[in-house]
Amino acid sequence: MHHLDAHYGSVQVLFDVNLTVQAGEVMVIMGGSGSGKSTLLRHLLGLEVPSAGSLTVLGRNMSRLDPLELTGLRRQMGVAFQGGALFSSMTVAENVKLPLREHAELDETTMDIIARLKLEVVDLAGVGDLMPSELSGGMLKRAAVARAIVLDPKLLFFDEPSAGLDPAVAAAFDDLILRLRQAMDMTIVVVTHEMESAFKIADRITVLDRGRVLAVDSAEGLRGNPSRRIQNLLNRRPEDPEVDAAGYLRRLAGGA
Repeated sequence: MHHLDAHYGSVQVLFDVNLTVQAGEVMVIMGGSGSGKSTLLRHLLGLEVPSAGSLTVLGRNMSRLDPLELTGLRRQMGVAFQGGALFSSMTVAENVKLPLREHAELDETTMDIIARLKLEVVDLAGVGDLMPSELSGGMLKRAAVARAIVLDPKLLFFDEPSAGLDPAVAAAFDDLILRLRQAMDMTIVVVTHEMESAFKIADRITVLDRGRVLAVDSAEGLRGNPSRRIQNLLNRRPEDPEVDAAGYLRRLAGGA
């Protein structure tokens, strides 16, 4: 993306964002709450139209695609949502097969085989007949990944993959992300605020703050970055509040 701006109504939330994700890398987009991570993800998925700038995904300019072309592009992209987003009325296998039913002309037996294989890839062999309510939080996230990779996408997105997981399960999920990249030769973009996870899985990290890109670098590069705002984020130190002394005195005196 080049010089991308984004607005919600009159409020600007992304400012002149420039970002290139290399084929085959794990790119982590990291930032605090309200930094613009989710908005950036929605633009990468083609769910939002930038108010300025350009966005190219898998060699296609998103703003120039008609709805049919955009649908075709999305078939090459997989998304694992934060909460799993499985349909509670369907079995795990039925959830995994949904993209196949929508986008592939396959018989039921073939879809069953593909779903079973993808569940095995994410270490969920034998759970296809279970309902989502019977899975743990970590298993739900893995089932969501199986659904996200069922069409063998070239580009895979994760939205807060470690959120809500205990440290051991989160570490295993990080290992799964790295395994998927190697086994399936995918480009992976991960949106997270989990520092330990980001530093473990990322080839490069994009740091967002208040809608602006502060840095794009390796984990080691970020550790040595002299920016106080980046170091505050990495070390979980609060920003010093900006005090408007003159405005405070005016309010005390009853002024505007």
